[in-house]
Amino acid sequence: MLTTLPRAMTMPIISDMVNVPNTVEPLKVACASCNLRELCLPVGLNAGELDQLDGLVSTRRTVPRGDHLFRNGERFQALYAVRTGFFKTCVGSEDGRDQVTGFQMAGELLGLDGISSDHHHCDAVALEDSSVCVIPYSQLEELSREFTSLQHSFHKIMSREIVRDHGVMLLLGNMRAEERLAAFLLNLTQRLQARGFSPSSLVLRMTREEIGSYLGLKLETVSRTFSKFQDDGLMEVKQRQLRILDQAGLQALVNNSRC
Repeated sequence: MLTTLPRAMTMPIISDMVNVPNTVEPLKVACASCNLRELCLPVGLNAGELDQLDGLVSTRRTVPRGDHLFRNGERFQALYAVRTGFFKTCVGSEDGRDQVTGFQMAGELLGLDGISSDHHHCDAVALEDSSVCVIPYSQLEELSREFTSLQHSFHKIMSREIVRDHGVMLLLGNMRAEERLAAFLLNLTQRLQARGFSPSSLVLRMTREEIGSYLGLKLETVSRTFSKFQDDGLMEVKQRQLRILDQAGLQALVNNSRC
């Protein structure tokens, strides 16, 4: 799911997969001192409210690359704020393939899909070694009734998810392959820039096949479009390492789709 949801440095390259089980440990960094607090659930809370939220968000869970944070059909009990790393959400299609429905990075929430039915409706898989803050939902509801600012912040996050869904429908319904990929990359760089990373240099956490699944494109089309962008001088591509050379050119592609 897309949304407009860090400056002088690029993201580290993904390490090889290792079989390390998920672990749960006490949270060592409070919400008040977390450098993602302005992107996450605590935004807008005062000091006293943050202290109570810290009591709620008391554990952190580490998820090795390739492991599931939760699976489709599992009972919904908590929301998860991504602290480090990168995730994808996906659902199984009728032909047995996984359909990617979104990519989540630090400062974003996972698990909202389970609120309506008390069960998750997708899989959440770590694309690199990651960690999340565990937010028990029943306790979050109770705290939200006490603090209207927390409730407002949560409503804003849910609204952001709706905007993402609208963005995906626009991508899949009206845009050509070049426009879809340009919009995806611009959205990704905007979100990374908000976290202090470079707005022009990045390492893709997802494969081209996963990008294609998300954008409704075949793998060959994604690879061909990346090559065209490089030939047109819009970016440099070295496997998963990208450097945006002409952001205005990418934006022009997206703007043309709206005319």
